[in-house]
Amino acid sequence: MSIASITPDARAPAASLRPLRILITLPYLPWPITSGGKARQFHLIRELASRGHKLTLLVQSKTEADAATEAALGPLVERLVVLPRRSLRHPRTLWHAAVSPLPLLTTVNGFAPELTRRFVSLLDEGGWDVVQIEHSYGFEPFETELARRAQPFVLTEHNVESELGAATYGKWPAALRLLARYDQARARRWERHVLSRAEAIVAVTESDARTLTAIGGRPAHVVPNGVDTRAFADVWPNVHSRHVLFLGNYEYAPNIDAVEWALTHIWPRVWQRMPEAHFTVCGHGLPAGWRSRFPDPRVHFHGYVARLADVQSASAAFLAPLRFGGGSKLKVLEAMAAGLPLVSTREGLSGLGASDGVHAQVGDTADALADALVRTLSDPAAARAMGESARAHVREHFDWSQAATRLEAVYARLSPAGAMPVVRPCPA
Repeated sequence: MSIASITPDARAPAASLRPLRILITLPYLPWPITSGGKARQFHLIRELASRGHKLTLLVQSKTEADAATEAALGPLVERLVVLPRRSLRHPRTLWHAAVSPLPLLTTVNGFAPELTRRFVSLLDEGGWDVVQIEHSYGFEPFETELARRAQPFVLTEHNVESELGAATYGKWPAALRLLARYDQARARRWERHVLSRAEAIVAVTESDARTLTAIGGRPAHVVPNGVDTRAFADVWPNVHSRHVLFLGNYEYAPNIDAVEWALTHIWPRVWQRMPEAHFTVCGHGLPAGWRSRFPDPRVHFHGYVARLADVQSASAAFLAPLRFGGGSKLKVLEAMAAGLPLVSTREGLSGLGASDGVHAQVGDTADALADALVRTLSDPAAARAMGESARAHVREHFDWSQAATRLEAVYARLSPAGAMPVVRPCPA
């Protein structure tokens, strides 16, 4: 089945869907929202809860569920079960990273006996209409029990993990390149294995869905990212400020690559023609070495910002110099929702349906992006018109309510528990 034949069904409204009991597993807490993945999880959970579905979240997290997290998630779920993730330097992590046939990211999040026990305990309660696993790299603790019970499950992939190699492994030291190639091979094998086990695969973009369908040998559905357009409706960028914004989660390699590429190759070209322009970098997990590595006073590192609208309002444009990643970028959607004039690579616009010259200025080289930035900053009136066109595009096509409806349509097509053939787990 081709992805083209899948998508129309996934758009079918699920207005008649009765309230469901849904068990969702996550390899991180979706609050506070410090990444696109967390934003997607939080808003879809909120939408599903508002429609009467009964949600249980089973989370393995490197951070504890503090009072603010409990306050944000508590009203949305019946149960929030949070277990600690062991450290990267834990002997069990290091052992499996060295000898396991599974990729590094999977070993970090896998081989977690307590997580498996809690998952089994929840399944023993029975009555689950949907079991949903987020990310193939978080699948290992659940595989054996899902196979033993022939329990159908939904797998959501936020990216095509095997296509993130250049951004991730390119940062490894040269001495570890052989290990990097070995881990890439493990990642491709594991991704293919997990996708083939899921009854339903959910992707974020049409492009990712086509790739995941080919890898997994079964159709992938598209549940796009969305944005809370009301939260950005009153943001008015300062198109005369000549301050350009980038926002990202720097625990994610493609965002690190984007900033380093921008500061090394794009901004020197901009400053040759517009020396008064500034670049503001915000987001969670800012690398400590950037301030000393890029000491130019026109570069401002702010880390996590509690009120994104404040920095958007002070900015003249948003630069998305993303070369890797897949999926669709929530930070780009939020910039468009705020009416920020956008300069981006084609990768930065993946899955968003944005057009060059209408919703954004697009380029894929340092020269092209520098030219686009100078054009945007030099013509505030045209930049504002482009930003407003992007805002209207997001309002029309990207809304969390629409995304939740498409996810419900996937749920409506699931088989009952025990309907899946028993398959052998992947040897570890």
